[in-house]
Amino acid sequence: MHKSFYAIAMISGTIIGAGIFSLPYIASKVGLLVMFLYILVLGILINQVHLYLGEIALQTPDNKRLAGFAKIHLGNWAEKIAFISTIIGLFGALLAYLIIGGEFLGNLLSPYLGGSNFFYVLLFFSSASLVIFGGIKAIAKIEFWGMFLFLTILLFIFFKEKSLISGANLVLLPGSLGSGNWFLPYGPILFSLWGASIIPEAEEMIPDKKHLLKKILVSAILIPIFVYMLFTILVLGITGHETTKSALGGLASVLGNGFTSLIFLFGFLTTFNAFLSAGVTLKKSFLYDLKIERKIAWAITCFVPLILFLIGIKDFISIISIIGGVMIGIDGILILLMYHKINRKNLLVYPLILMFVFGIIYEIIYFIR
Repeated sequence: MHKSFYAIAMISGTIIGAGIFSLPYIASKVGLLVMFLYILVLGILINQVHLYLGEIALQTPDNKRLAGFAKIHLGNWAEKIAFISTIIGLFGALLAYLIIGGEFLGNLLSPYLGGSNFFYVLLFFSSASLVIFGGIKAIAKIEFWGMFLFLTILLFIFFKEKSLISGANLVLLPGSLGSGNWFLPYGPILFSLWGASIIPEAEEMIPDKKHLLKKILVSAILIPIFVYMLFTILVLGITGHETTKSALGGLASVLGNGFTSLIFLFGFLTTFNAFLSAGVTLKKSFLYDLKIERKIAWAITCFVPLILFLIGIKDFISIISIIGGVMIGIDGILILLMYHKINRKNLLVYPLILMFVFGIIYEIIYFIR
């Protein structure tokens, strides 16, 4: 199969991660229309940043990641900031995938095998870590077929149970927008749509087809936007005000035992694919930017999130909000500054930088509060 399809699957698989499971709950707080406006507007703006990074990647030597790009285009200060924000952001993403992916795997297998949630977190961790150790070729194929199965399951559940979707649930009016929840979706949606970390990897996958990178990036974000809207309609339409923070728990309780395994398989595939893409990106950042030996880079990448989990950092919503609003915001600003160096005529850079700055300020104030 053409490498461009694997590249699209890998980027989409990175974008569609644990963040998807926060979206129906947030939609129940702000309303479906507000949620969809956020997804569409942020999707367009984030895709523009992705395209900028793709252009930067094409004009920069291979085997570099965001920190390496920042050093070349902005200097040593930017390299340090980029590396810190990338490391913290990817570690946070891996931790979020580990938390909720282990939960989904436990819900999927524990009725048959028994065992504690901790056992399934370790099983999730072990399986994903071994695949990351195997390298990008194995991951690209797993991402492609995982994405195919993931979409098949989602469409099957949607069309099979669409009669349970209540129009009243979809137009329910949230009662807490006046308390400041208008900006609640920003961090989680930014986290859910961001795929910049994997773009250099995708660019290197198509050495003889680099002219297709722009089309690949556009296609790769359209899939998550469609999936997020469909998933939000499905969950919110069925569970309404009873929508849970992780989405699938409430959905499984309504649909019953016949669909429970399929629902949690859907959740496991989503988080497993995203863990693989984020993991290989972080490992290669250690390899290329810090020149760390391959096995040590793999060990740091995989074991730090597990250690964070073991010491008790397990609040899923808080993790994706702070990573999305702050760390991804910093990465976005750096990408825009780099692009400005190579194309000073593009005036869209300035409002996008302001968006990221305001987002960082909001998330920090909200977190402290």
